[in-house]
Amino acid sequence: MFNFAFYNPTKILFGKGQIASISKEIPASAKVLITYGGGSIHKNGVYEQVMQALEGRTVLEFGGIEPNPEYDTLMGAVELARREKVDLLLAVGGGSVLDGTKFIAAAVPFAGEPWDILTKGAAVDSAVPLACVLTLPATGSESNTFAVVSRRSAGQKLAFGSVHCYPKFAVLDPETTFSLPQRQVANGIVDAFVHTLEQYMTFPVHAELNDRFAEAILQTLIEVGPKTLAEPENYDLRATFVWSATMALNGLIGSGVPQDWATHMIGHELTALYGIDHARTLATVVPHLFRVQADGKREKLLQFAERVWGIRTGTDDERCEAAIRKTEEFFESLGLPTRLSQYPEVKPETPALVAKKLESNGAVKLGERQDITPKTVEEILSRSLAA
Repeated sequence: MFNFAFYNPTKILFGKGQIASISKEIPASAKVLITYGGGSIHKNGVYEQVMQALEGRTVLEFGGIEPNPEYDTLMGAVELARREKVDLLLAVGGGSVLDGTKFIAAAVPFAGEPWDILTKGAAVDSAVPLACVLTLPATGSESNTFAVVSRRSAGQKLAFGSVHCYPKFAVLDPETTFSLPQRQVANGIVDAFVHTLEQYMTFPVHAELNDRFAEAILQTLIEVGPKTLAEPENYDLRATFVWSATMALNGLIGSGVPQDWATHMIGHELTALYGIDHARTLATVVPHLFRVQADGKREKLLQFAERVWGIRTGTDDERCEAAIRKTEEFFESLGLPTRLSQYPEVKPETPALVAKKLESNGAVKLGERQDITPKTVEEILSRSLAA
């Protein structure tokens, strides 16, 4: 196991009715800016609960944060937060709203051009305190430092992270997710699954406990994912899914182990090019990346085959391929295609386009071994484009 420092200060308020607990977490004198997306929180009762919990405080609102939050939109919130000198940002929504709010928090006190945070890795030395009420489980953003922001005018989707962007607290009430469309729930299941794979499917470093944690999350998502789609108001099923998505990317299973993240880097470019849902890009990339990188990932692929899918017979190659195919079947059972060829908007030149875009961003050595080059990316996407 590698050396590591694990730190996660986010206070989790989990369960039914926990939105009311916000009143105990935010000072009565605070000026709060609520951020949200397309307005679903006005329809499902979440907005009313949040406003009741914030009673007596000065509350401002900024809505309209898009899926794959747009830089230009977020800068409007930055200007509002600066002008009003807000004390706390409260993101109410899913991962995109929270990611966008993390950027707002970092950009408000930033002295230079905020876009440099994303394009140049400019240091984030401080941020406006933020918290969240999560209504869409998927990204794990409610309990980590990371965020992804898009700028469509530049054709870019870029990530940043800062220890100053940990949410102070996160409310996770599974009941707020009951009204989600099935597509979004299915996307969230796959997103959490691939987050786990990115930290698990690398090479062994004698991190047995981390492996078991990761395998437990994978097995739980396999078991609970289809059930919570079929029974969207079954509290116990949805609660298990919500907690699994948080645990998949709160830093715990990634401590002391190699991590990949090439699938996410490639997926971001596909979203930037075609607007395909983030999780759906992951489903079209990760199986084919595993096939191309099978030699380097062999030990973990065999472990994945046995421990997660119960595959114990056949040659090494046969077991690896069987595990990958099982993963594809799982994604497909949730309604997510595993081939880019299933998206008519994706053009034949896509593999070369994505490889070139990654290269222009300096992403020429991806993966846990830094051996995924632009040429490798082309091979992965070419396989995904095959019928």
